[in-house]
Amino acid sequence: MFEMTPHFQKVKKHPLYLQLYEYIKQEIQEGRIQAGMKLPSKRKLAVHLNLGLNTVDAAYQQLIAEGYVESKLRKGYFVVEFEGDVITKKDPIPSLQFNIPEVKPEYKINFNHGIVDMAHFPFTVWRKLLVNTSCQHELFMNGDPQGERNLRAAITDSIFQSRGVRCSPDQIIIGAGTQYLIQLLCLLLGKNRTFAMENPGFHRVRQVFLDFERKIEGIPLDEDGLIVEHLLRIHADIVYVTPSHQFPTGTIMPISRRMELLKWAREKQAYIIEDDYDGEFRYVGKPIPSLQGLDSDNRVVYLGTFSKAFIPSIRVSYLILPPELLKIYHQKFRGYKHTVPRIIQEALNQFIENGHWERHLNKMRTIYRKKNHILTEVVQQHFGDRVNVIGEKSGLHILLQINNGLSETELVEKASQVGVKIYPTSLYYEKGKYSHEPTVLLGYGGLSHEELQEGILFLKKAWF
Repeated sequence: MFEMTPHFQKVKKHPLYLQLYEYIKQEIQEGRIQAGMKLPSKRKLAVHLNLGLNTVDAAYQQLIAEGYVESKLRKGYFVVEFEGDVITKKDPIPSLQFNIPEVKPEYKINFNHGIVDMAHFPFTVWRKLLVNTSCQHELFMNGDPQGERNLRAAITDSIFQSRGVRCSPDQIIIGAGTQYLIQLLCLLLGKNRTFAMENPGFHRVRQVFLDFERKIEGIPLDEDGLIVEHLLRIHADIVYVTPSHQFPTGTIMPISRRMELLKWAREKQAYIIEDDYDGEFRYVGKPIPSLQGLDSDNRVVYLGTFSKAFIPSIRVSYLILPPELLKIYHQKFRGYKHTVPRIIQEALNQFIENGHWERHLNKMRTIYRKKNHILTEVVQQHFGDRVNVIGEKSGLHILLQINNGLSETELVEKASQVGVKIYPTSLYYEKGKYSHEPTVLLGYGGLSHEELQEGILFLKKAWF
């Protein structure tokens, strides 16, 4: 690969892709990149210049559009041969001189908690269902704003069996992800509300509350989850919780605390937003029924998703509204069209109705239980009492509290230096409220047994 050493200017009116395009164009015009020469592949150039692949692609596409470069199938990108002088008088984008940072190595192991196991995904079955539903012309038109009734009925039966949730299909709203549904809830619940949430808690939900300018009160946790006594001291009328697998600590709220929380909601005429994002996966003891299933006063709003147990990209989540909020939805928000393609909804409905969902879920429980066991065992073997494992009894991630004198930032940076991506937990706390021993998050759903073991060995090398 011939040398490319552009100097980039980080200002908004000159995007990086445009600067790269101008640089290559000028090199071609002035003869330093000659006609017929093959340009580096987009991936190689992105790594070489420490740019995003999309940035390089956009620059190449602009060069192709203007006729400087041509793409040859399975061969690459080549400079076009010109007749006559192609040097223009146009001034190039001014450049600010600074050294391009060293190319960071790609991560060998990524402990991302949002990645699921695709090695065991039923591709053949899912592909067949998508093909079948894509031929159903009636699905090409807009459907029910709440989502396909068949899917809502299938969800109703499934979550009653697995989570003890009691509802009718009419109470369910299908939506493209938890954040979208939280936005809808903010509208349904109205302004002048105070939202309490766990501290630490899911930062993306907190951001939605902030974007909607809702007042937020952080409630501390103990070994049983959100401390209801602290909730009683404030004037919140909404509380957002993750009781079946608290995010990020992994705490499982026991039945006694759940009943205490339901009592608070009943007496305050408040609402509980129960986010059951990965309640299907528990590895110790029997599953505890959902808050919604224990609620006899219609004070619980239930959130569920297929992102963890199935695949994230289909963006299928759902909201179960109690009657009072459902009435408000029908009065004010039925005009909001559904946000998940009908073809995806119907394919998922058939996946559930034909028994594939239950079989897939049972298989994934076994697979994730094994991964959980391997990860915790390897951590204990190599780290011993130098770390504290938190939240290992359920879900698809654990927390590691490390006692080696390094800060959270240093732990993340040293892991990166050996090719391992781990995640800080400080961002899940309210600003200024993080005061614990350095703790990092390790997601294991998308890693193989070998990668889990290799990743811990790399971390041992980096930290100890």
